[in-house]
Amino acid sequence: MFSKKKQPPIRTLIGEGTVLQGELRFTEGLRIDGEIHGDVVATGEGHSILVISEKARVLGKVKAAHVIINGNVCGPVHSDELLELQPKATIVGDVRYEILEMHQGATIDGELRPLKADEKPALKLAASNEG
Repeated sequence: MFSKKKQPPIRTLIGEGTVLQGELRFTEGLRIDGEIHGDVVATGEGHSILVISEKARVLGKVKAAHVIINGNVCGPVHSDELLELQPKATIVGDVRYEILEMHQGATIDGELRPLKADEKPALKLAASNEG
């Protein structure tokens, strides 16, 4: 079920006590211990990993292949591969994922939708025929 791909290296760290305003784009790996006011988006074709630590806060959209959250995110979250929500994760926003791993204690205030849901045709109920 889980891919055996080698994780990309985490080359960038936003340290605790750091506050960034604006969009943050990255390739490969990024770890956030500080605060971001803006979108955090993985770019490029390669595999990416984003770690939002227990101390971190992101106010904006989050998008990467593998996303690990143990802090706070206020905005939509999109994970193309694996989304890991650790015990102290708090998300206020809609969540899209391929595979979801959610630990006890993590909270989401928004809509949870698997990416595969877009591929399914809409259901039509037989009982809805009138006449």
